[in-house]
Amino acid sequence: MEHPENDEEYKGLTVNSGVKQPSIVNPYLKRGHFRRREISVGDMVDGIIKGDVTILSQAVTLVESVNPAHQQKAQEVIEKCLPYSGSSIRIGISGVPGAGKSTSIDQFGIHVLERTGGKLAVLAIDPSSERSKGSILGDKTRMEKLALHPDAFIRPSPTAGSLGGVARKTRESIILCEAAGFDKIFVETVGVGQSETACHSMVDFFLLIQLAGTGDELQGIKRGIMEISDGIVINKCDGNNVDKCQMAATNFRNALHFFPMPDSGWLPKVLCYSGFYGTGIKEIWDMVYEYIDFVKHNGYFNYRRNEQAKYWMYESINENLRNSFYNNVQVQESILRSEQSVLNGEKTSFAAAADLSLTTVRSLIAKGDLHVVRLGRNVRIPLSEFTRLGLDPPDLSDLDEKQLTV
Repeated sequence: MEHPENDEEYKGLTVNSGVKQPSIVNPYLKRGHFRRREISVGDMVDGIIKGDVTILSQAVTLVESVNPAHQQKAQEVIEKCLPYSGSSIRIGISGVPGAGKSTSIDQFGIHVLERTGGKLAVLAIDPSSERSKGSILGDKTRMEKLALHPDAFIRPSPTAGSLGGVARKTRESIILCEAAGFDKIFVETVGVGQSETACHSMVDFFLLIQLAGTGDELQGIKRGIMEISDGIVINKCDGNNVDKCQMAATNFRNALHFFPMPDSGWLPKVLCYSGFYGTGIKEIWDMVYEYIDFVKHNGYFNYRRNEQAKYWMYESINENLRNSFYNNVQVQESILRSEQSVLNGEKTSFAAAADLSLTTVRSLIAKGDLHVVRLGRNVRIPLSEFTRLGLDPPDLSDLDEKQLTV
């Protein structure tokens, strides 16, 4: 490259030629040398129990993986961590998009840690794109103070197509965080509407964040997320918005009178606060701890935990059946033909689904895997179904009448 400034007419001014632009890749890097060491189940459990957040993060990633080998290892980790779980207070925080959930959690977390001490885990759920299947996972950027706190752990997770406002493995992540010694757990849902209520089935207190001007009392009395809330708070109650927030709180209080009394016996309260300025935070957490003391005193706390465990047992059954269906070899061979039949108008969607389901049952019976299914409910298979499929009925001589109804 020529430098005209080095000519004779520019005496006294000298420009060095500079250095060659270095490569963006380290030439001394030995590829494969820094391969991550795979942690055994025992070491992972020990690290979680000791409170190692790095190993805890790896365990949550393992739980969220869809790889069958990872799922089997994750189940072993969860089973060994289960005796150390159950001692935390689980708070679910939900609201419409833009209600200020992440900013509020930053204020809530700092307040709770300064007030009661202990450790706090935040499971922030971010929506996944229906097109690219990716997720920004940017809720942590709103929690500037909490992200720097030594006793706080923030884990963003994508929904990955899961409905209900939470991720598919949020329940298992809660167990891992409890085993790591976190005695307070916040579950932040995605921005939800009126029917995303899955978070309620895994927390002790469900807090709904609302905004002023989102509707009248008619919106408040609609069933769904309103009737399962244990507390409702109106955010952004500051500046010129104070009167609107107070009016919205009055409307919600009036709407709550149309709902039947919850099983817990607790009448949800409606409060106003400002997540940006941090006003009204103390009153909200006084309400939360008042609720926890109330339900522990009347026995509803343990009852709800047991009901949640039963609910997630059936949810796990549904998920396992779904995975077994799509991983079935005969289903994988038949599903494309059924799909084409639907597209050609030869079958309805319902008839094609019924045929695929029958294919699964036929393959399980042929392999001898389907004899007795005991999942808390009897599964009845008529003997005529075996005859119709051209198969011999299973041998039931070793079973009593209480085990199987055919």
